[in-house]
Amino acid sequence: MDAVLIGEILAGLMFFGVIAMLMLGFPVAFTLAGTSILFGIAGYHFGVFDPSNLRAIAGRYTGYMINEVLVAVPLFIFMGVMLERSRIAEQLLSTMGRLFGDMRGGLGFSVIVVGTLLAASTGVVGATVVTMGLISLPAMLRAGYDPKLACGTICAAGTLGQIIPPSTVLIFMGDMIAGMHSQVQMSLGNFAPKTVSVGDLFAGAFIPGLVLVGLYAAYMAFKAVTDPQSCPATPIPPEEKAGLWKEILVAFVPPLLLIVAVLGSILGGIATPTEAASVGAVGATLLAALRWRLSLRVLREVAIRTAVVTSMIFIILFGASVFAIVFRQMGGDLLVREFLTAMPGGATGAMITVMLIMFVLGFILDTFEIIFIVLPITAPTLLLLGVDPVWLGVMIGVNLQTSFLTPPFGFSLFYLRGVAPNSVSTMQIYRGAVPFVALQVVAIVLLFMFPGLVLWLPSILF
Repeated sequence: MDAVLIGEILAGLMFFGVIAMLMLGFPVAFTLAGTSILFGIAGYHFGVFDPSNLRAIAGRYTGYMINEVLVAVPLFIFMGVMLERSRIAEQLLSTMGRLFGDMRGGLGFSVIVVGTLLAASTGVVGATVVTMGLISLPAMLRAGYDPKLACGTICAAGTLGQIIPPSTVLIFMGDMIAGMHSQVQMSLGNFAPKTVSVGDLFAGAFIPGLVLVGLYAAYMAFKAVTDPQSCPATPIPPEEKAGLWKEILVAFVPPLLLIVAVLGSILGGIATPTEAASVGAVGATLLAALRWRLSLRVLREVAIRTAVVTSMIFIILFGASVFAIVFRQMGGDLLVREFLTAMPGGATGAMITVMLIMFVLGFILDTFEIIFIVLPITAPTLLLLGVDPVWLGVMIGVNLQTSFLTPPFGFSLFYLRGVAPNSVSTMQIYRGAVPFVALQVVAIVLLFMFPGLVLWLPSILF
């Protein structure tokens, strides 16, 4: 049998082998590296893999560690964890709930607004869903909200951190797509290509994030009109309204200023994402201190939590590097290129195929696992076919956010199930998420039909 064909077969089997091992529950990083080495040994036996290629691993690891862009990841995680410890979400939810209390669906609107603010100030999905589930779900149930609507709203609003900057997913995707775009352009003979940065992806994701927020709010308004019993008003006594606006200023203004400082400096071209992340980390610490929530114990907890989350993400990245080297050397990239270019519809057909693959994988794999495994083997072909790199990154981000919500394996649903009271069934959580999954699909279709929603802001700012 032809050596090229053997290599492509082994590469394909390795991809599905990794997925199968992950479904069995083995640790992600070690599964990626271990399975790749085993298939590399098989490839060496058949003469389609040279073990000396693994020498490149050390250089890749060093490159990740000295990459200034990726320094923003632990800083943004620190900022998110610190804001969580300062109980800013609790105060925001309480205050916004009272502000919108006279409206039908008021608590739902509050959850959406707070979810948006937390997404723009933390970028951490799991912490947002858990925090809002602990605080707002009991309040919504006590107010007489339909459990399905309450759960769906919390899960959807909590996943906005996946796409609204400063999303850690966008940071990794921006760095990866930037390198792939440069390589593809040089292979086409363009040795001075237009650079792509994390800031471009942040700007590109800004309007799509607002589109999702608008769709969520529109659905809540629709429910308030057509099914008022599912989201009743929760009016507060007149005597409690006296100092409400002061509470709103205290709860709303500080996090809003932090968001403006972080995102405004990035989108305005004043600071890089890493520099803005450092400002955000310091700002979150000062905010916690002003609220008398900062102590050595809290600082220690935040530092440990940041180190744990950062280590988890980067060790997956290290394992994915081994996978990428073995997969490429055995001809897997050629296999993927042949498969995607053979799709009917050219670049559009290839893009739809990749989006469907990522959507399905989102049922069983975490976001970082998907982008570290699938993005390096599919994005170069899509970029070669002429897909805009910024549009590609944002589309993938929204797609993976959809998989966070999709029953029965959506990660946000698991997060909420872990903190929801026993009176709320798992099926109610699933059924509540379905309308919001439909809204996510609507958003994807809109971005697919109107790429300007993604590309307009980066073209203006940069």
